Amino acid sequence: MAAVCAVCLTGCSTLDEREVAASRAALRFEERVRQQDGARACAALAPETRQELEQSAKTTCARALFEEQLTQAGSVREVQVYGQQAWVVLNADTLFLSAFPTGWKITAAGCVPRPHQPYQCQIKGG
Repeated sequence: MAAVCAVCLTGCSTLDEREVAASRAALRFEERVRQQDGARACAALAPETRQELEQSAKTTCARALFEEQLTQAGSVREVQVYGQQAWVVLNADTLFLSAFPTGWKITAAGCVPRPHQPYQCQIKGG
């Protein structure tokens, strides 16, 4: 069943549906951070991202997440989906996501562009 769901995320859905799903996942994560709902915000992170956050901060995901003090991101400005990866640009944040059998998960947040270099992200997987 999980394999079928993963295929549906990338193969059965239209690009527009996948962009909407990625946008919703990004906005839900941002809302949970804003509401200080650590358990649900951490559940929205990809497993590697959550693990990296906990290890680098040497504390629980929820505590580490709020110590990062992400800015309030606002509304979606742009979304791009490439296969199982997505990039969601909000007014004050950029997030990267990956498709998992359970839906889109945040792989990086608090990201800012740097000229001729990869994005600098506050929260990211290893």
